[in-house]
This record gives sequence, structure tokens and C-alpha cells, in this order.
Amino acid sequence: MYTIEEFDKEKIRVLKYILYKKRSEYEVRNKFSKTIDDDLLDDIVEYLKEAKYIDDKEYIQKTINNFIALKNLAIKEIKYKLIAKGLNKNDIEDYIYENREELEEYEIKSASNIIYKKSSSMEDDEIKQYLIKKGYKIENINRAFEN
Repeated sequence: MYTIEEFDKEKIRVLKYILYKKRSEYEVRNKFSKTIDDDLLDDIVEYLKEAKYIDDKEYIQKTINNFIALKNLAIKEIKYKLIAKGLNKNDIEDYIYENREELEEYEIKSASNIIYKKSSSMEDDEIKQYLIKKGYKIENINRAFEN
């Protein structure tokens, strides 16, 4: 067991970590598993989830929106990056499915950007192979080349 003081002290530590940058439950548990007792950490995580400080579904949405705004990635790359953060695979796939039209358009735009950047130094076939290796769908690569 632990005291209310311990709970509050450790909760503040975890909260500072989350408020500095939005984190997934997995990231929080990973960071504090060695320094906070398991029962105490479980209770802190539950408390923060109820208070909506930890919300993995919202985290998925925000992270994908950041990728869309800042990076050229294939949908498959986005999925792997989120899985690497310890997020639930089904939640990721549900979000991708629910937003598939927007994400398909994003993937085509990303492929177009890469084609534009690489076209001065690579042949079209080389660029296609590069995009396939990065996880882009063939139909999206072809649509990007048509643009």
C-alpha cells in the first residue's frame, strides 16, 4: 500500500511528463515502471485516464494529424510508428479505416512530393520501387505519377 501523499507526489511527476508532451499509456508505464511501485502506477494511470490526461484514441488522432501536417509517409509507415509507441493495433486500424479517404489522399500527396523530390536524381521505375519499399500502395503510387 501507499499513502495519499505518495500518490499525489508521484501523480504530479507523471502529470508533468504528460503535460510536457502528450504521451500514450505505454510510454507512461515504460517511463515510470522502474521508479514507481506497480500498484501505485496502475492507480495513477487509471486516475489520469479517467481525467482524460491519458487518452490513447485521442493520441492516435493527434499523432496522425501531426504526421499529415509535417511528414511524407505511407499509411503503413504511420501504422508502424503508432504500434511502436505501444498503442492498441485495433484502435489504430479503426482510426485508419474511419478516415481512409482522407488518409488515401494524404498518401497520394506524399507520394507526389517524394516523386517530385527524387525525379531529378532517379528514374521513374527506381522511384516506384523506393515508394513500394516505404509501404506505399501501388494504386496510390500510380495515381501520384498521373498527377
